[in-house]
Amino acid sequence: MAYLKVRVSPGARSDTVVGWMEDVLRIRVKAPPERGKANDAVLRFIASTLGLPAAQVTLRRGGSSRNKLLYVDSMTDDEVRKRLNV
Repeated sequence: MAYLKVRVSPGARSDTVVGWMEDVLRIRVKAPPERGKANDAVLRFIASTLGLPAAQVTLRRGGSSRNKLLYVDSMTDDEVRKRLNV
């Protein structure tokens, strides 16, 4: 299991990984920051990028914040960083 800190910029032109800033992954998602749409988009995007089913990535903290903590089931921290290396 791995925990992933992300900083999200909602309302972008496309879903993309911006890069790492120390131990925080910066990403952009198209979804607007309303009614959990951006959170759902973040979870789907990270799962897709990691090649995992969407159910294996869950939001642990930061539901109403740009800074979020995600839980990635079935992968280690090192595996997550390797697959998300930008």
